[in-house]
Amino acid sequence: MLEQYVKKILTSRVYDVAVETPLQPAGQLSKRLGNRVLLKREDLQPVFSFKVRGAYNKLAQLSEAERARGVVTASAGNHAQGLALAAREMGVKATIVMPKTTPEIKVEGVRSRGGKVVLHGDSFPEALAYSLKLVGEKGYVYVHPYDDPDTIAGQGTVAMEILRQHQGDLDAIFVPVGGGGLIAGIAAYVKYLRPEVKVIGVEPDDSNCLQAALAAGERVVLPQVGLFADGVAVAQIGQHTFEICREHVDEVITVSTDEICAAIKDIYDDTRSITEPAGALGVAGIKKYVEARGASGQTLIAIDSGANVNFDRLRHVAERAELGEGREAIIAVTIPERPGSFKAFCEAVGKRQITEFNYRYHTGTEAHIFVGVQTHPDTDPRSALVASLREHGFPVQDLTDNELAKLHIRHMVGGHAEAVDDEMVLRFEFPERPGALFNFLNRLGGRWNISMFHYRNHGAADGRVVAGLQVPLHEREQALAALAEIGYPFWDETDNPAYRLFLG
Repeated sequence: MLEQYVKKILTSRVYDVAVETPLQPAGQLSKRLGNRVLLKREDLQPVFSFKVRGAYNKLAQLSEAERARGVVTASAGNHAQGLALAAREMGVKATIVMPKTTPEIKVEGVRSRGGKVVLHGDSFPEALAYSLKLVGEKGYVYVHPYDDPDTIAGQGTVAMEILRQHQGDLDAIFVPVGGGGLIAGIAAYVKYLRPEVKVIGVEPDDSNCLQAALAAGERVVLPQVGLFADGVAVAQIGQHTFEICREHVDEVITVSTDEICAAIKDIYDDTRSITEPAGALGVAGIKKYVEARGASGQTLIAIDSGANVNFDRLRHVAERAELGEGREAIIAVTIPERPGSFKAFCEAVGKRQITEFNYRYHTGTEAHIFVGVQTHPDTDPRSALVASLREHGFPVQDLTDNELAKLHIRHMVGGHAEAVDDEMVLRFEFPERPGALFNFLNRLGGRWNISMFHYRNHGAADGRVVAGLQVPLHEREQALAALAEIGYPFWDETDNPAYRLFLG
């Protein structure tokens, strides 16, 4: 099988539209990690993503009759722009079905490259179903974003360039994984020519469809996927891609949102370029691999796969990058409500920089403060900060890994509502589109009083909400059932310690 894919990769027609991207040293990151780190800059493609390779190669393999019929695909991201550009270069009519929640930068990216955009549905499955309906109605040829041998071969040209550009010692290549087209193409080429080189997939910990499939020995469907790294938000690995990955991918590493944000910053520090969350997965994976293995002196390559990110999202990235780097701790501290308490707390913090400080009077005897403090993963980890405060007699809760605290509580600290009882606290994600917030409130309200609400736009395809509902204990199950009918992912945060300390 590998030999067939290698032949397809070597004969792929991608350079009519794609460019050979540089393999760039990441000097600062290399020095910090004690390994040689190289970045394969696929963010420098004409559509700012590797996807144009597979899309063009697929169109190049179609017959004249098939091209005359026109092509269609469903995509919320980079495949859509890659196909639009490839189709324009070949004179092929391309229809791209995108969910209504698709960020405007990606919709305009398709239109500016000559693609016809059809906005349909609130999610990718709805857009996919409609695109397949158009295949039946209009006779279009469907171009899959990843699960097609010609698409896989086009993406495999990334590996062909890597092995030509770097012919010395090479220990591992770290590849972002969504549906698996990129890693399958890279694994096929690398394992055929240089089987000693590790091919390691990197996925968000809430969108790990390849890791789950490898563990199960078969393709599985994730019940839900995280949306932060929307370029790899895929619930099931492809069939063709899994056939390659199950035999030739050495390992899959998962990383958190904070670790992805830290990797975006690392890439910026070395290249002055801004990578989309999915594009930074390779670097996040290298950092985690080096830490877990204690690796040193190795040559490690990360695929910087794309740079299509809404500018508005950078606020969220910057907010979380220091947490992902281990350079900031978010803590809740209880101090006595009396003169001199703040001074004693600051003395216990010592020379560490305070990055955030939220306080509101609570009772006559004690106060809860929400604090961000600079730390260092090697010389001054957050565990040392927590230990120091406890030694000084301050009760401390580490909220650095608490999603509710990071997304909402830090922007809400304002005191307790003494008159509110039977409060149930829920955190939601819902599609970000005009009217979505009103629709959410409309379906949520009515039966139970809304006692608390916080929404913050992150410039992404999903909205983040925390809401308090006054629900008597005997109606809790009914409330959960009603919320499930709305169809948005949600989490019950009623017992979350951050809520209990600052708002409960």
